[in-house]
Amino acid sequence: METVNIHQAKTHLSRLLERVLHGGSFLIAKAGKPVAKIVPLDAGEPGRKAKRLGFMQGELKVPADFDRMGADEIGALFDGRP
Repeated sequence: METVNIHQAKTHLSRLLERVLHGGSFLIAKAGKPVAKIVPLDAGEPGRKAKRLGFMQGELKVPADFDRMGADEIGALFDGRP
């Protein structure tokens, strides 16, 4: 994988991004140490699974008064009551 320094990345950003659009990738380095990896968005992380939405459906119950829970205690704190 190609490594470019920050100055090169700033100077040739359009050209580098054009490579990324065609499936390429590169590292940006500062003082010779890699600090960022630029890859196409659809590349993803190798071995990383997509998040499963709704995997806990039916496991949690939200009380009907959820939006009013603790209202008395919060009101007392704002009014300075113990």
